[in-house]
Amino acid sequence: MAIGKEIRKQIKSIQNTQKITRAMEMVAASKMRRAQERMQAARPYAYKIRNVVSHLHYAHSEYKHPFVIERETKRTGMILVTSDRGLCGGLNTNLLRTALVEMKAWHDKKIDIDLCTIGSKGFMFSKRIGANILSHVAHLGDNPRIEDLIGTVKVMLDAYIEGKIDRLYVIYNRFVNTMSQQPVIEQLLPLPEIAAATATETETDGLKHHWDYIYEPDAHELLDDLLTRYIESQVYHGVSENQACEQSARMVAMKSASDNAGTLIDELKLKYNKARQAAITQEISEIVGGAAAV
Repeated sequence: MAIGKEIRKQIKSIQNTQKITRAMEMVAASKMRRAQERMQAARPYAYKIRNVVSHLHYAHSEYKHPFVIERETKRTGMILVTSDRGLCGGLNTNLLRTALVEMKAWHDKKIDIDLCTIGSKGFMFSKRIGANILSHVAHLGDNPRIEDLIGTVKVMLDAYIEGKIDRLYVIYNRFVNTMSQQPVIEQLLPLPEIAAATATETETDGLKHHWDYIYEPDAHELLDDLLTRYIESQVYHGVSENQACEQSARMVAMKSASDNAGTLIDELKLKYNKARQAAITQEISEIVGGAAAV
C-alpha cells in the first residue's frame, strides 16, 4: 500500500505541525493577557500627561514652543511601529499597507518622507521600498520599556527641531478587542491645537475660572520637558497597543491553523480508510479469483 504509506506520512507531518500551532496558541494567549495589562497600565499615563500638557499650554498660550508652531510642510517624518516576528495573521500586512497609502499621498504632493522604524517587520519593509530610515530599534522583547525608545524617538524630535522634518506621525495597530485590531495614524507634531483637541468644552470653561499651577522650575522650562515626555509617552503607548494586538492576532492565527490542520487530518484519514478498504477489497477479489481458477 504505497498510497496508504504516503498518506500516513502526511497525517503524521500535519499532526506534528498541529502540536506546534497549539503550543504557540497557548503561549500567545498567556502573553496576550500580560500585554493587555501593560497596555491598560500605559493608557492612564498617556491620557493624564496629555491633559497636563493641554492645561499648561492653555495657561501659557503666549509661549510658542517649536513643537506647537505650524509651518509649511516640506518633509514629513513617520514612526512606524510593527512586530519583530510574523505568524500573526494580517496584522503587519494591514498596517504596512496603511503606511504605504499614506506615504504615496505625501509623495504625490512632492513631499519626501523620513522614517523611524520600531520592530523588524517595519525595518525590512522600509529597506525593501528604499525609504530613508533615520533611526531603528527592534527586539524590545515582551516587556518593552520607555527607556528603550527614548534614543530612537529623540532622533526624530531633533530632526523636527532642526527643521529637517516639518511634521511627525506615528503609525501603529490600536487594540479594539481580541478579534479586531485597527491600524491608526496619529499626528504627533506639530501640536497647534493641543488644548482644544484634548479638553472638552466643560473642561475649557473650568480652566478659565481655575488658577494656574505652581511651577518649579518656571513654566516655560517645564513645558519644554513635558512636551518631549508627552511625545515619548504617546510612542510608548503605541508600542504597548501594538504588542497587545500582536499577541491577540497570533493567538487567533494559531487557533485557525490548528483547526485547519484538524480538518485536513480528518480528510486524509477518510482518504486513507478508503484507500485501505479498496486495497483489502482488491486482495479478497484476487484470492477468490485464484480459488475459482483452481
